[in-house]
Amino acid sequence: MPNTPQFHVNEISPSYWKVTFANGPINLIDVDTIEQLAALVDRIEQTPDLTVVVFDSDNPDFFMAHFDFLADKARIAAMRPGPTGLHPYSDNLIRLSKVPAVTISALKGRARGAGSEFALATDIRFAGHRAILGQFEVGIGTVPGGNPTGRLGRLVGRGRAMEILLGADDFPARLAAEYGYVNRVLPEGELDSFVDAFARRIAGFDKVAVAGTKALINESTRIPDEEFGSALSAYFQTVGRPVNEHRVRRLFEAGLQKPDGVELDLGKQVAESDRN
Repeated sequence: MPNTPQFHVNEISPSYWKVTFANGPINLIDVDTIEQLAALVDRIEQTPDLTVVVFDSDNPDFFMAHFDFLADKARIAAMRPGPTGLHPYSDNLIRLSKVPAVTISALKGRARGAGSEFALATDIRFAGHRAILGQFEVGIGTVPGGNPTGRLGRLVGRGRAMEILLGADDFPARLAAEYGYVNRVLPEGELDSFVDAFARRIAGFDKVAVAGTKALINESTRIPDEEFGSALSAYFQTVGRPVNEHRVRRLFEAGLQKPDGVELDLGKQVAESDRN
């Protein structure tokens, strides 16, 4: 049977698309997500008039929760490299950041771990006031795999990147904006209309000028592809080690990957997950 579509594309105009993510009760990222995102990036790259793409979620509480802890590890390991020569998870993040169209994340709810890494791969991040971002991986004994080390280090500075990544805590929208993790925060009822108006403004400009300006910004803030390969290798080497099994087990006992309980306050909960 074909996989259920997770990325729902609304072609508002030839130059403006809105893509809504939907995958289960908390919008987990899984192996199907990786494959479908690769196909979506192909489609964006191959659409010459497309100038701006907005990503949002069908779930007001979860933009993209994080990677699915129960995903098929053998299937992940067997995935063939993407066009960059890297694992398709890394390949997607690199290629998404380089598409000629401007990409915007409209963040409602939670974007942690791989969800945060996806948002960081987009060009611009606008957040509703209830949005929460974070990289909790160190709190469960794992190195983050999608190179938030590289992206955050360049985006918010070394010290704040250290705070975000090593503290493994939740960052509410306003603090995230203060740090530069997101561009700005809008009242929840104004986020959609603001992002739509901003996207339509860009979509009305000349595509050559928009794409050329983005390409120059990318060049001046370039992150070597090799960093992404190193980050994912470090993730694979550190994830699932027996010494940290009790941390993940406790989180599942508290309702990990369910829409209530621990997922609502994950930053606090990972600090308590070393209890036996």
